[in-house]
Amino acid sequence: MKKIRTKLMLLLGNKQGMEMVQVAILVAIAVAVGIIFKSSIVDFVNRIFSNLDAANF
Repeated sequence: MKKIRTKLMLLLGNKQGMEMVQVAILVAIAVAVGIIFKSSIVDFVNRIFSNLDAANF
């Protein structure tokens, strides 16, 4: 693990580059979770909006 980190630090040059890699990994994880649970998320949002519509504010 330390060897990989050292190579990444040499490749990127500084800690700011390492932070960008971490942000990119987090964004990739968020996108993957969104794709995996897409149907559940869409069903949840549709239920919320239908309940709001039925409430007749």
